Amino acid sequence: MTDAVETVKKSVEKNTAAAQVQAEKVQAAGTKVLREGLEKTTASMTELSAQSKQNLEALTASATAAQKGAEALSKQALEYSKTSWEHSVAAAQTIAQARSVQEMIELQTNYAKSAMEVYMSEVTKMTEIMTSSVKDSFKPINERMTASVEKLQAAR
Repeated sequence: MTDAVETVKKSVEKNTAAAQVQAEKVQAAGTKVLREGLEKTTASMTELSAQSKQNLEALTASATAAQKGAEALSKQALEYSKTSWEHSVAAAQTIAQARSVQEMIELQTNYAKSAMEVYMSEVTKMTEIMTSSVKDSFKPINERMTASVEKLQAAR
């Protein structure tokens, strides 16, 4: 019976050692998976932070470009208003000095034609400023969207 007890004792010790080795392997594998998961999460958070910073910079650049465009448009409108007022006053003075109805009509017609040409020129300038401003405003955002799409496609 002593032999049977010794055999059982050795079997228990052997199984205990094997279970301990297996438990250590499971623990090591779990630790490895946990570490890898944390590293991936940290890398993702770092990437997300960098993307957010770049997005904020793009929005700031876009707002700055829009502000510059609005300032340029406002400046152009102010200059046109001033010039238009000066020409209107000068034309009124010239028309007031007309010696006949025929001369007055000719002066009025010439002023109206000139004013319309200047107005159309100003509309063209303002349209160009507006178009340029919109392009400049959307450029940083478009660049960020393109970069984000490329990054997502590369991640596939």
